[in-house]
Amino acid sequence: MKHTIEELRAKALQAVDALEAVYPAKCSLEYEKPHELLIAVWLSAQCTDARVNMVTGDLFAAYPTPQAFAEAKVEDVEEYIKSCGLYKTKAKDLVGIGKMLVEEYGGIVPDTIEELVKLPGVGRKTANLVVGDIYGKPAVVCDTHCIRITNLLGLTVGKDPLKVEMQLREILPMDRANDFCHRLVLFGRDTCVARRPKCEGCPLAHCCDHAQEQKSK
Repeated sequence: MKHTIEELRAKALQAVDALEAVYPAKCSLEYEKPHELLIAVWLSAQCTDARVNMVTGDLFAAYPTPQAFAEAKVEDVEEYIKSCGLYKTKAKDLVGIGKMLVEEYGGIVPDTIEELVKLPGVGRKTANLVVGDIYGKPAVVCDTHCIRITNLLGLTVGKDPLKVEMQLREILPMDRANDFCHRLVLFGRDTCVARRPKCEGCPLAHCCDHAQEQKSK
């Protein structure tokens, strides 16, 4: 189903409004300090947020600052995060993130996507989440929920995270985009479940291409 850019912007606004009425805009990862969110998001790669929250309490108690991560032994960090998957790579990157934060940023988490993606293991998804949640800047967190659901809605085309992010930046009200992405995660777990979306009674059915197609069959 083809849409003009004006139609896409109108559809996106409908989706933003609808989810805002149903779901809170809340990150499910637990953190207190900027560097903790950065680390928690990296740990969540190929791992559930619930599992990450189970390990970060002890991890952040053992390494409470970027300096502490910078001085940590990789094998010691591995012991804390073994259950998160890819733990050897992640442990190496966490120590690398600590060192880079201390040596190049004075222990402060950068506030731009361009600087954040220079850190070991940090991609645009993590960078967008940090600048949105920590610094309150416009952000589009393009995770699997976001890609899958915006494809179904007809707002985006394709699976490439960067391309989907750029498509969304063209049509979303950017002052509400970060909150919208948080709500998509809750919506994806609750209603628009992968491979078996609950289209009947869905709060986005009125503005969703997939739901409309299902209804017409």
